[in-house]
Amino acid sequence: MKLLGLIAVAGLALATPLALAQDNPVKAGVEAWERGDYKTAVDRWRGPAMKGDADAQFNLGQAYKLGRGVKADLNQAETWYGKAAAQGHEQAQASYALALFANGKRDAAASWLQRAAGRGDPRAQYVLGTMYFNGDIVQKDWIRAYALVTRSSQSGLAEASGAIAQMDKYMTVQDRQAGLALARKYEEEANRAPLPGSNPPVEVASAQPPRTVPVRTPPRATPSPVPVPVRTQPAPATTAIRDGGWRLQLGAFGDPGNARKLWSQVGNRFPGRSVSYVKAGSLTKVLVGPFASRAEAAGACRGISPCVPVSN
Repeated sequence: MKLLGLIAVAGLALATPLALAQDNPVKAGVEAWERGDYKTAVDRWRGPAMKGDADAQFNLGQAYKLGRGVKADLNQAETWYGKAAAQGHEQAQASYALALFANGKRDAAASWLQRAAGRGDPRAQYVLGTMYFNGDIVQKDWIRAYALVTRSSQSGLAEASGAIAQMDKYMTVQDRQAGLALARKYEEEANRAPLPGSNPPVEVASAQPPRTVPVRTPPRATPSPVPVPVRTQPAPATTAIRDGGWRLQLGAFGDPGNARKLWSQVGNRFPGRSVSYVKAGSLTKVLVGPFASRAEAAGACRGISPCVPVSN
């Protein structure tokens, strides 16, 4: 039997003060997006995107993926993700990899998936893991597949947990144990990676559209896939997350790339929460949320520094 998996991830963008938004069309677009004025958001982003602004390009990819403010167009989404990814935009690189995969360009997707999975993106880990399990484009490697999908499952991706259950049916106990050991090694390597330096606290819209990425696992005898109805809404969280107006500030950076690098290294510690990159002068703040209260936000800070609860 083969698996047909669904990746659905929803994000939450953070509005900026009007004065700042007026100074920067990317920020203004984010503010419009969060008001539900998607057409204005797209109009604000298009100019900077055409001039090479990676954040605006990523945001346009999101709009085309969701079909908000523009007609849904996966090819356009892929194009804009690709432009931002080529400039080193890490969120865009993961989204570009998944868009390539969803559009059937698996050869092109493989290297981008490797990059995103190596930085800890759970969606990329899930898709790349199933590719290794299938021997799809990459050489079949069930131990590596099990390790990658385990890491994705540990980040809270429900589809990865389902894939683990399917893999368990085909893998020996020894291979599963080897996969778990490799997953622990990946985790240790991620934890040892140095975090980028932070300065005291531009905005990138991080409202991520739902993603539907078909992923197969290999059958024992027959290659015919078993179709599964595709969901168009994000998978419900196990526990509802309430927005009480609190976020965590994980740092502020002069180099926006370091802000994204930080999130790629610690994002799996905040399952179900979303990241926003907010410009404050020449700095980019990393904000994560939502949280129901200051106490809940402070509890999520344990073991992470810098990490400060902030209210909206």
